[in-house]
Amino acid sequence: MSRKSYLFTSESVSEGHPDKVSDRISDEVVDAFYRESAIAKLDPWAVRAACETLCTTNRVIIAGEYSNTPKSVTVAMIQDLARKAIKDIGYEQDGFHWANTNIEVLLHGQSADIAAGVDAKQPTNAEEGAGDQGIMFGYACRETPELMPAPIYYAHNILYDLAQARKAKKGDAAKLGPDSKSQVTVRYENGMPVGVTAIVVSHQHIVEDLTSKQVREIVEPFVREAIPDGWITKDTAWHINPTGKFFIGGPDGDCGLTGRKIIVDTYGGAAPHGGGAFSGKDPTKVDRSAAYAARYLAKNVVASGIADRCTIQLSYAIGVARPLSIYVDTHGTGKVDEAKIEKALAECMDLTPRGIRKHLDLNKPIYARTSAYGHFGRQPDLKDGGFSWEKNDLADAIKKAVG
Repeated sequence: MSRKSYLFTSESVSEGHPDKVSDRISDEVVDAFYRESAIAKLDPWAVRAACETLCTTNRVIIAGEYSNTPKSVTVAMIQDLARKAIKDIGYEQDGFHWANTNIEVLLHGQSADIAAGVDAKQPTNAEEGAGDQGIMFGYACRETPELMPAPIYYAHNILYDLAQARKAKKGDAAKLGPDSKSQVTVRYENGMPVGVTAIVVSHQHIVEDLTSKQVREIVEPFVREAIPDGWITKDTAWHINPTGKFFIGGPDGDCGLTGRKIIVDTYGGAAPHGGGAFSGKDPTKVDRSAAYAARYLAKNVVASGIADRCTIQLSYAIGVARPLSIYVDTHGTGKVDEAKIEKALAECMDLTPRGIRKHLDLNKPIYARTSAYGHFGRQPDLKDGGFSWEKNDLADAIKKAVG
């Protein structure tokens, strides 16, 4: 039997964290391939892109593979996209400045061996196969209206709100820099979140002589606004810039790499993770698309009312279209047998890579916005289809399928 009363902690990092700068640039490249393909009237189903980015002191290195992509996506365009992303994040410091950073692009063509196993209509492959082997997890619970675990959800909200205020130069938030981290420790009673026992925020500041106390005066109102009323008490521990000065930040202070914040990107450790990163990958890569599908299914299972918590695992083999397994765990909260739910999910959604891309409409330039503040628990964008995996539109079908 799972514990009912305990403490659980999750962390988030801002868009200015070095790893998130790398994630953002990688996803800007993926978006560029889809956006330019649409302009050139090329088949979006054929686009293949895998992009990794390294950021350090005034240096960005972009590497990876692509195929079936428009010629308009040049080295100069990618360099310009990276500069614009860095500028949007807010880096104009001596050690990392959008205008002065040396940007090297080392993208090359995709391996023909991989393409042969993945692309549809190959002589030995009747269906589009998975871009790699692997396991992917999805999760949902009733701890927040967005059906996310409370610790990671509120850790994200703190940093998102601070970033918006910083960019808008709202009051003293203008003294803050782009790089920051948050951590929220939530107290659970009877299996539900009821309070916060500790808050940690480390935030870069561009006014060099700010003290930890002064940073707390800036940060604390945003923390209190992000956390539910009554959760912060006189006993809540606060650790704001606990090491003191945080003036040198971002890639100048610490090297960044694509794909190093996979727990931040998902459920903050409250659910399993298959190990694959999301950013920089087109949706033929099941690391990304099947993880989105697993979240979509888990969220719709909970939204349907047949469970209060749901973990879903999917598994794939490279070049093989159909998932090797579908596993559902409702953690003792289900009103329907889990094997019955597994069967229903396979009936309600085509879980081949092509089926996932079609159902969630993933062949679009919708990925740069996912690179910070979590891939899950976000609002679906009805205008362009961003965060389509956050919709609850399959709940009724699932409920009907389980009878």
